[in-house]
Amino acid sequence: MYPSNSNQSHTPMTAAIQRAESPRDADPESKLTKGVGKGTEVTEKDSMDRNDSIDGGSMKHTYDHTRRKLKPRHVQLIGIGGTIGTALYVQVGNNLRTSGPASLFLGFSIWSAIILIITVCLAEMVTYLPISSPFIRFAGRYVDEALGVAAGYNFFIFEAALVPFEVVAVSLIIQYWTSAIPIAAMNIIVLVLYVLLNVFAVKWYGEAEFWLSLGKVLLSTGLIIYTFIVMLGGNPLGDRFGFRYWNEPGAFNTYYRDGDLGRFLGFLSALIAASFTIAGPDYVSMAAGETINPRFVLPKAYNGVFYRLTAFFVLGVLCVGILVPYNDHTMAAAFDGGKPGAAASPYVISMDRLHIPILPHIVNAVVLSACFSAGNSYVYCASRSLYGLALEGKAPRILTKCTKRGVPIYCVGIVLLIALLSFLQVSNGASVVLNWFVNLVTASQLINFSVVTFTYIRFKKALDAQGISRENLPYRSWFQPYIAYVACISTTIMAFVGGYTVFLPGHWSIPTFLFSYTMIGVFPVLYIGWKITHKTKFLEPLEVDLTSGLAAIEEYTRDFVPAPPRLVFNSDIYI
Repeated sequence: MYPSNSNQSHTPMTAAIQRAESPRDADPESKLTKGVGKGTEVTEKDSMDRNDSIDGGSMKHTYDHTRRKLKPRHVQLIGIGGTIGTALYVQVGNNLRTSGPASLFLGFSIWSAIILIITVCLAEMVTYLPISSPFIRFAGRYVDEALGVAAGYNFFIFEAALVPFEVVAVSLIIQYWTSAIPIAAMNIIVLVLYVLLNVFAVKWYGEAEFWLSLGKVLLSTGLIIYTFIVMLGGNPLGDRFGFRYWNEPGAFNTYYRDGDLGRFLGFLSALIAASFTIAGPDYVSMAAGETINPRFVLPKAYNGVFYRLTAFFVLGVLCVGILVPYNDHTMAAAFDGGKPGAAASPYVISMDRLHIPILPHIVNAVVLSACFSAGNSYVYCASRSLYGLALEGKAPRILTKCTKRGVPIYCVGIVLLIALLSFLQVSNGASVVLNWFVNLVTASQLINFSVVTFTYIRFKKALDAQGISRENLPYRSWFQPYIAYVACISTTIMAFVGGYTVFLPGHWSIPTFLFSYTMIGVFPVLYIGWKITHKTKFLEPLEVDLTSGLAAIEEYTRDFVPAPPRLVFNSDIYI
């Protein structure tokens, strides 16, 4: 996988555009560089001040009023912000209990390879045509309009449902220190902050997510260093324990069954945990329509996000397996008793085991920011996916309305209304109900990845059929489309395997079955329902529209001139 020179005009693609009749070419309002003629430079400031996103997703064009304000440093960390949260710092302890350290490490390592494939598939399509809600709209543009509708609502439901989950997580983590703050008050504070960050311009979102994600990077890096130091004896007890817990109680735990079958089920549990936990490229893609100079910024962002996430998740689970044995009684009591916040974090438990003071509170504080940041990303991505559906005519047209600052205000409002479900926590047992609601849509992430890889397969077939060489794409990956087939099959299988425990003898549970497989049933209903009612067709490669909206991004890329860096305090530090 490697990006090509993204600042150059791609002549073969431009020629293909000129040969094709694009409905947008005759519409001066549709130009990315609106009001900017050929030969006029488009500066970074111009790109921030103009309504300059491209809409090329369908034959019914609604102008995309989002703005390109996200800078490289914002985009680099948006993927991290949307992925790293309670799962990496807290819930990973529960995965360690069921799988053991070696199974956990292997499961996350293998799934990282699948995420790499999904990343390069997305990167190739999105850098070719960086538009709002790209992978959702590409499904409709390259495969079938009905698939785009199903994918869009699937992703929207998934992201929107995770917002109240993170709001609840924030209020629970606060209780690690004090229970004096009412849950309702804490929820209101978090929701108000989400409104401020998501309604008052994208720049606020980008800046907030940058600093919050930076905190996660520092925490993850610090915990990896912490593990290395304490395992070699740098702790108050002077205990040089190394990989002791891989020998006693062992590297592989049994799950549901004894012997080899139990160890295999433990590994399968780790793989399922990884498949629901590791993401990132889809969050970068959602920012494509609002990224400055996307053909230059996005290839680096995709590569950077994948390598960082892989390092943090794979090394993170390795550290957890080093620090705490999978049969630790404190960890078992924390999860079984539902102890709030980072009290269940294996990192905090290891600090208590080694009699390290203060540090657990620091970790809990950063875990708090991680949960808040993840919820912020979910608000952004859910609102942009709904906005993309509205642009395509798949949701009410009123949802295309943006503020003067370029924020799809009604889409953000709907997501925040769904976030009010976090107040279910106020009543007894409501957090359990909320977890059921979240579990209802967890399989949708795997469905989303299956759609992405299948869309890429059709995209490549269309390129080949229409004589557009991949050598001229801003980003291209190796071994395609074979690796895309591998990822498509893998994600589809994992979507069905996720709730396998209900099929084990003596473990049948109707609620667990419904929560694990409802979205798998809803997705085809959305697809078939839209296909029948709107009489859509599965597009042949020669019928796929690869050119609409492309001339504008070619012109934008060719004429873009980066703004000079600002000098801070007359020093050599630039921002």
